[in-house]
Amino acid sequence: MESGGSFGAPLRCRLLFLAACFAVAAAGEKILPPPSNLNYSFIQICTLNWTWNPPENISSSCDLEYSSDILIDEVSQHKNEWRKSLFRVTDTVLNKEMRFKVRSECKNSNATNHSQWVETSVPPKGVPGTAAVGLSCVWHNLEYMLCMWHPGENASSDTNYSLFYWFDGLERHKECKNYSVSQGSFECAFSFTFPQAASGIREYPLISILIRDDSENIMPVCVTENPTTLVKPATPTIAKLSYVNNGIHLQWSESGTIPANCLSYEVRYHNGDLTTAQTIQVKFNSTSIPSVDPNSKYTFQVRALPKVECYSSKFYSEWSDERSIGENPNSAFNFILIIAIPLIVTVSTIILLVYLKRLKILILPPIPDPREILKRMFGEQNEDPQSCAKEDCMSGYDRLIKEEEIHSLILIETPESSNSEKEHR
Repeated sequence: MESGGSFGAPLRCRLLFLAACFAVAAAGEKILPPPSNLNYSFIQICTLNWTWNPPENISSSCDLEYSSDILIDEVSQHKNEWRKSLFRVTDTVLNKEMRFKVRSECKNSNATNHSQWVETSVPPKGVPGTAAVGLSCVWHNLEYMLCMWHPGENASSDTNYSLFYWFDGLERHKECKNYSVSQGSFECAFSFTFPQAASGIREYPLISILIRDDSENIMPVCVTENPTTLVKPATPTIAKLSYVNNGIHLQWSESGTIPANCLSYEVRYHNGDLTTAQTIQVKFNSTSIPSVDPNSKYTFQVRALPKVECYSSKFYSEWSDERSIGENPNSAFNFILIIAIPLIVTVSTIILLVYLKRLKILILPPIPDPREILKRMFGEQNEDPQSCAKEDCMSGYDRLIKEEEIHSLILIETPESSNSEKEHR
């Protein structure tokens, strides 16, 4: 027991010594006071300027810097920055709570700890669920930008969204004017030109887009985009398609607004009636397909894609209209069938109709009208004189007069004949 006690005493002494050392070290460290008067202001749509004042009573030997970070709906955006300046410019979202925090630290001193965080927030405005959703923009051929969005689930049917945009180089933000609504989806297209640098090289600053309504109940939404990620080239047009040296050469139109060295292409083609197409990558606006079958029909399509050296976009253009060369071996036969089948069907229909008509007469002969039979048997005497035609009635009356005259002649001639017979005797 004594040996155990003698062993435990030195151990307790060493632990006490270490605790005393840590206490002394902690007492020697200084904690910086935090920055003061943290505030923010809008300098453009979707752009905030955060400002603060330096802490007081800082030693001149302290190389003072500030660390700041952004949280949206309590989720860090991993945008921590160190700087000596007393401000920071950031983008905002407006439809979510945005918190900004900052602290001070002496970078060249290990004896001073950083200060506590100082933070403030930008609360969202409007009724939740009324902000525009599903916002997407495409920069078509560097000519115009088309943005589309849907109304919020809690937005009323008469919500009138407006789109504003701004980028570095504009004096103030501008409103999009070309609105359209189709099947509950909003669209707006606007044209713009980015400024050129003094060297003549085109610069592409970030573009901020704000969608809001005049009503304070509608929650606004802000989006800041890199325009080079939104570029979509124009659809190429196949201009030439010909046979060259047992192959097929094709050439298509260029963009016109996007530099030729900033576009690559895909060519898709298939042989004859095959549904499986082949796709090749092309760096320029023409290519050749070697060793083709001259008796087959080939169909081509082309689309463009921005090169990563110029733009960060992954938008392909639409496929061009199909262009074909050569003839399908069955095309002549198909053409004959197209002409012959309708002709055969028409002739067969006519023959069938004639045959059916004759067959109907043989199977179902027409039944004679009894009135016609009686008319032929008894003549027209029994016809109703009031219903007969004027000419028919007059002809019947004339026949009756002639018959009476004949009867009278017979009666007159009979006595004369008797007297002549008496004289003869």
